[in-house]
Amino acid sequence: MDRRAGEGALVAYFGYGSLVNRDTHRTEIVDALPARLKGWRRHWVRRDEESSRALLSVRRDPASVIDGLLVIDRAENLPAVDLREERYQRVSLVPADLELSADLPADCPLHVYEANLVHAPVRLEIIQSYLDAVLQGFLREYGRSGVERFVSETEGFDAEILADRKTPTYPRAVVLSDEEKSLFDAILMQKIE
Repeated sequence: MDRRAGEGALVAYFGYGSLVNRDTHRTEIVDALPARLKGWRRHWVRRDEESSRALLSVRRDPASVIDGLLVIDRAENLPAVDLREERYQRVSLVPADLELSADLPADCPLHVYEANLVHAPVRLEIIQSYLDAVLQGFLREYGRSGVERFVSETEGFDAEILADRKTPTYPRAVVLSDEEKSLFDAILMQKIE
């Protein structure tokens, strides 16, 4: 029996960053499925005009396909997710935009969150505790090769990484094992070299 049956009105949103890490979710989701989003590319963008801090976003790119997690949630939780993603706009998707290993619930609206772009020529800064949450999610869902794909396929890794691992500033920071720390640092070092 489909565990999503009887859940009432549902909505699905494609996570490509911290939403891939199930430990960062703040609503009681109904289900989550590894998925691929066709026609979009990940990139780091400026968070706001007052800061050089980076957010992860996506932009349309017909030649790209990205890994992520399709989160199926109760429609009543969508305002809380919108609040979490307050620097993003919710963009509608259609089922053909996704590669999935399971069927979607019937009549389930699909979305992806795209950052509101701030244009300015500054060197971006990526908060390490945010990046750690993203990479841990990809490691859990896709293994080491998924982390490597994330780093190689995401534009903007020429940004500075602000080391806040000991005192995380990301509000949904996660705990990493020593093995995860070493792996993430090694993969990022290869990208920088």
